[in-house]
Amino acid sequence: MLKDQQVWAYTFSYLFSEPSLMAGPGKPYHDWVGADHADDLQYVFGKPFTTPKAYGDRHRDLSGYIIAYWTNFARTGLKRNGHRRDSLDSKSMSTGKVAVIIGLGVAAMLVVQSGDPLDSVGHGSPVWSETGLLARAAVCVIAGGSLLAAGWLHRLLFGPLVVLRGPDDVGYIAEDGRTRAQAANEVRQRRKTGELPPVYPNGWYRVLDSHRLQMGDVKSVSVLGEQLAVFRGQDGKAYVVDAYCPHLGANLAVGGRVVGSCIECPFHGWQFRGNDGKCVRIPYAEKVPEFAKVRCWPSCEVNGQILIWFHCDGEDPQWTVPEQQEITKGQWVYRGRTEHFINAHIEEIPENAADIAHLAHLHTPAIASGVDLRYTNSKTWEFLRHDWKVQWEPESEPNKHCSQMLVKHALTVFGCHWPLLDVGVVARQVGPGVVFLLFDHSFLGRGVILQCVTPVEPLLQCVSHTIFYQSNIPPLVPKFILKAECIQFERDVMIWNNKKYISKPLLVKEDSAIQKHRRWFSQFYSENSPRLQYRHDTLDF
Repeated sequence: MLKDQQVWAYTFSYLFSEPSLMAGPGKPYHDWVGADHADDLQYVFGKPFTTPKAYGDRHRDLSGYIIAYWTNFARTGLKRNGHRRDSLDSKSMSTGKVAVIIGLGVAAMLVVQSGDPLDSVGHGSPVWSETGLLARAAVCVIAGGSLLAAGWLHRLLFGPLVVLRGPDDVGYIAEDGRTRAQAANEVRQRRKTGELPPVYPNGWYRVLDSHRLQMGDVKSVSVLGEQLAVFRGQDGKAYVVDAYCPHLGANLAVGGRVVGSCIECPFHGWQFRGNDGKCVRIPYAEKVPEFAKVRCWPSCEVNGQILIWFHCDGEDPQWTVPEQQEITKGQWVYRGRTEHFINAHIEEIPENAADIAHLAHLHTPAIASGVDLRYTNSKTWEFLRHDWKVQWEPESEPNKHCSQMLVKHALTVFGCHWPLLDVGVVARQVGPGVVFLLFDHSFLGRGVILQCVTPVEPLLQCVSHTIFYQSNIPPLVPKFILKAECIQFERDVMIWNNKKYISKPLLVKEDSAIQKHRRWFSQFYSENSPRLQYRHDTLDF
């Protein structure tokens, strides 16, 4: 190499130490396996952004940094400034932030304006021009703060409540200098899973809320260990198909386009019909093969949600999801939703309905004491108590796929019962993945929380709670109910994320409903229902 060419002979690299997502119980790699030579590719190509349910915020941050690093290198040939993510973050900038920036720009113009900005039209006030620079700045700051406060107050009083938790956000204890993500990763790797039932029961599962899928939209969804493309055709109907094109494997949900009631592949323009998955057009071919099709999932859209039907043997739907007439007629309106990711088997979550004893122990402390189980029994809030009376029973034919939990809640303050806050709830479970929590109160009104449990992976469940409430009731009431339910639910999350499934539990007479629930839930498994497979590789010394 010539001496004057040596200045260009640089080699840049980075150290990638993010643990492999394939390591841990039930995964192909052992717990001690770190990142391998290909683990960074999913981050380089932005997979955490296209499959959000399989990755947390820290994964998206990492992906953004790596993309920014290589983008900067490609543009400049320099390795510095790889930590900048301007191009990514600008797209996620909220409308509120834009408004604040514009407001600050206008305020700056007013502050530095030497004269009255309205003098040119003869309507200005001399007071502003005579005001000092600091006074002008104070007025602008107060005005901006008032606008922000007004916006916050409006959202508090009238906007929906939205709480979105990532897989690492709830239920893990970060100690000894570890982050919550590191603590979660260690728990997932070291936890014993037990002898698990099949991981994907037969039934209906929510994949998306209706208001998030406008006409012509395409969304990428990860459920049941599969990648799906959900799109709304020009006919207004929602369709769900496998995400990968059978031609050469392009992801239809990443760059795919809606054409009529079909989805068009972004790679070669193949078009697949939404109602049956059949390919109807190949732009460069004279004839479309009869066997050219993508898997189409049975789906329905009801109660403001899009759901798919799963059966391990490909059988048609065996029941329908009930329509809540008050939602359809607009009498009950959307007031918010919460979303959590649970690292547990799906059966653990509905089984709580039959575990009556846990309510008195886990959910008696006031919601003000928080969700960290180390502190929920704090003496600070012991004057507030939630009291529960619960009964769980399965329904008979023709609704044997349903069960009901009757809940009576009472609140005591300093030992005094407050009848005004007594609430009765009927929780009706429909199949393994949908629960209707119906509220009926003489003073607080009526409404429903739709709880949906959808398996993302064998031991990762997406649980959403969406509340619809009487339109004539102030939004603060249903938002408070949803927030209270969220706090109580996150206490359960801390248990689920750290527990082992016991296939043959040690029960007492008072736990009889748990065994009854397991027998009822077993109807959703078939002989061919998928199970979690373990690798028992050993090292012989």
